[in-house]
Amino acid sequence: MKKLFFVLFCSLSFLGQAQIFTPVSWKFSAKSLEKGEVEVILTAKIDAGWHIYSQHVKAGGPVPTSFTFTPSKDFSPIGEVEEQTKLMEGFEKTFNMNISWFENQAVFSQKFKLKKPTATIKGTLEYMVCDDQRCLPPEEVAFKIPVKAVGLEEVLQKEDIAKIPNAKKDSAVASKKDNPEKNAVTKVKAKTIALPSTSSEESSLWLTFLAGLLGGLAAVFMPCIFPLLPMTVSFFTKQAENRTSGIKDSLIYGFSIVVIYVSLGLLITVLFGADALNSLSTNGIFNFFFFLLLVAFAASFLGAFEIMLPSSWANKLDQKADKGGYWGIFFMASTLSLVSFSCTGPIIGTLLVQAATTGALLGPAVGMLGFAISLALPFTLFSLFPSWLNSLPKSGSWLNSVKVTLGFLELALSLKFLSNVDLAYHWEWFDREIFLVLWIILFALLGFYLLGKIRFAHDSELKTITVPRFFLAVISLSFSLYMIPGLWGAPLKAIAAFLPPQQTQDFDLSARSLESTSPPNTSTHKYGELFHAPLGLDAFFDYEEGMAYARKVNKPVLIDFTGHSCVNCRKMEATVWPEPVVLKQIKEDYVLIQLYVDDKTELPLAEQQEIEGKQIKTLGKKWSFLQTTRFKANSQPYYVLLDSKNEQVLQTPQGANFDINAFANFLNKGLVQYRQRN
Repeated sequence: MKKLFFVLFCSLSFLGQAQIFTPVSWKFSAKSLEKGEVEVILTAKIDAGWHIYSQHVKAGGPVPTSFTFTPSKDFSPIGEVEEQTKLMEGFEKTFNMNISWFENQAVFSQKFKLKKPTATIKGTLEYMVCDDQRCLPPEEVAFKIPVKAVGLEEVLQKEDIAKIPNAKKDSAVASKKDNPEKNAVTKVKAKTIALPSTSSEESSLWLTFLAGLLGGLAAVFMPCIFPLLPMTVSFFTKQAENRTSGIKDSLIYGFSIVVIYVSLGLLITVLFGADALNSLSTNGIFNFFFFLLLVAFAASFLGAFEIMLPSSWANKLDQKADKGGYWGIFFMASTLSLVSFSCTGPIIGTLLVQAATTGALLGPAVGMLGFAISLALPFTLFSLFPSWLNSLPKSGSWLNSVKVTLGFLELALSLKFLSNVDLAYHWEWFDREIFLVLWIILFALLGFYLLGKIRFAHDSELKTITVPRFFLAVISLSFSLYMIPGLWGAPLKAIAAFLPPQQTQDFDLSARSLESTSPPNTSTHKYGELFHAPLGLDAFFDYEEGMAYARKVNKPVLIDFTGHSCVNCRKMEATVWPEPVVLKQIKEDYVLIQLYVDDKTELPLAEQQEIEGKQIKTLGKKWSFLQTTRFKANSQPYYVLLDSKNEQVLQTPQGANFDINAFANFLNKGLVQYRQRN
């Protein structure tokens, strides 16, 4: 009881201070021993005038330093935690007893016997730090220490323990699954028209960069990174010879983080290239793979498992970081990237998937640049201005809540990729209503989770709700209610880009209100049984048929290079096309030809030809080749206005343009140009 009152007294006095003291910083490392054994080293650096206590403190005294290691089937402890540093002993008036303590530095070690070549030892430690006049409240520090055994294979063979898995076999199987299917070849004539590039790719790069910034910001508040902020800042501020040196080291550390992640994005670009990145966004198999990948990431965030890189990688980098100098700082940043992968991996994976599916060449690199800047900035700024740490909230269960919230969002995003597959292969079972029902449920559950009505295995009991959490719950539940009218066909323009096309809606009151007459029977057009134009428009889905009809009725042509998985295509059709000034022109002044570049419908054998050595087997590949060879573009949507008589371009083609007046002006200029020529 005396000990409890003393701790409470220290806590109250500490809270009354204007400054938060962090006189102890911890460093964790490991070294390999013989016969599959490792030794974990836990080192406390203690500021002058302060001290922490031994593990062996009598009852009624201060809180002893203690260690708790998370049990695992991968290793078993050998003996107890040993104290490697010489103890100071003396009579302490505060506790009226003889006590043992450590000054300047305290080193503890624990041996383990590994049951596999690499593992990660996790746990927590608790300690109390005091000086001659006061004691700070006990602190708890979580740690993850990657370890690697030497000579374990021989030990396992002798003891007849489980065989070590062969990862190469799994890799070989996976690579076979990823081999693209070979397609048959066709021959088609294509007239090339050199056109100025549009700004759609530039716009997508800015959106990708913004997504990267938001992803990096979310990563900062993950349980694997946020607690490292004060430790890293302490390293740079206390190890530097002077303030100038500390500032320089922190800037190098932040720059190293940027270099590491941007290099990852560039590697993706080099490995795949622009054409392959664009094909990822329109490939049904890859979209299904992305769906499964995001579901796995979501499950990881919800607490089902942790995604970990081989601990040997972090171990090697940590050893190089100890060498110091600029390279030492770089390897420190590399170690951060690896040890935090269980938290950042799903965010990075989702960001790379999104960046790759934009089709932009530099998409992955730009996304990683935004992510790295957001991630590196807090470490650099807090190192430059250490006093800012005082305003940071303490680590706690709220960090896990951030993780779970991102899990819900990733699960919602994964459904978009599943919808792409359904549309590309015309399965017609994942309609707009089903998509909306799943989103309504997910965001409602997220709202209840934020209110503490739902708990996962790693969550602590939520006794009170903070104001930010309350507002987020209100937003999530309100968003869920906002989507409900969409079940009866409401446009839901705010999220139209992510939803399946409006025409997949089985019961659509909105479409009926837009149509003054009965919708045209597009099934009489070629491929009309497969595709359905938005807003009841009379669209053609074959280039030659549409051009022939346009010549017959003497109208210009609006070619819409679109795709089932094209987010901006859906947004244009839901937010720009329904506007009267636009819809009237498309319906009355133009012949609309919609060409789906990602459709997987096989062409009749008579139409399967070879084009410049490329095999054209599906309808999507036929229109994709037409767009890339004749119009020198490969992004969607891509709008081309043509003179139906000579197939000349009337206006510079453009991509997504959400400015209603600008798009209406684009259509109007094309119409004026057509009438002047004819």
